[in-house]
Amino acid sequence: FLNPAALLTQSATEEDGSIKKSWKLCTVQQSSLTVIPALTMDRHFGPNFKIPPASIMVFTLLSAISLPLIDRLSDPIWQKISIPPLTLLQKIGIGHVLTILSMAISALVESTRLRLSKAHNLHSTVPMVPMSVFWLIPQLILVGIVEALSFPAQASLFYQEFPASLKSTSTAMAAMLVGMAFYLSAALIDLFRRVTNWLPDNINQGRLDNVYWMLVAIGGVNFVYYLVCTWFYKSNQPEEE
Repeated sequence: FLNPAALLTQSATEEDGSIKKSWKLCTVQQSSLTVIPALTMDRHFGPNFKIPPASIMVFTLLSAISLPLIDRLSDPIWQKISIPPLTLLQKIGIGHVLTILSMAISALVESTRLRLSKAHNLHSTVPMVPMSVFWLIPQLILVGIVEALSFPAQASLFYQEFPASLKSTSTAMAAMLVGMAFYLSAALIDLFRRVTNWLPDNINQGRLDNVYWMLVAIGGVNFVYYLVCTWFYKSNQPEEE
């Protein structure tokens, strides 16, 4: 029911087409990179129900239930096969790898969506591409697993390694970094829009898949940097690491 917020109506624009009050209008470009493709895909679930595009993000939250499964199942499994449980640094590293994988899957799905759009000559802003929105689920599930795996490990690592006088500060570090990442990602997307034609108003005329591939490259560089940091890192708890 929030879809009308993305529609340009006569009352929202001036005679020259400019927006009267930008704070009252949420354009399609201001949506999530996952919600934008969902707007153009087949969202039917059964004959009488259509999934709201923004609700597709719920699969990320549902997949985060893997956190208790990891805690309850992983350690006994490692013990049975005589393999030490994953360390905090290893969990964070696996989170980096899964993040890169989720972006690669997103790029492949978007490439398929664009190909179908061009094959059916869909040029309107929000057409219906003959492709199920459920193709977006695998990447969202991976993102949820990343959140369940790396965020708690990161918070635990900070708490474990910070001096005793800064233990309370350490628990806020993970959340603070996530907040910083949201601002950085917004700036990055704005940069893509300014210097490339990958994110036009009509997503079917853009190259969102290129944005995802660029994020794969950035994630790869970040992972290499993380490996370098862990190589030189000296833990305060060597017996645990």
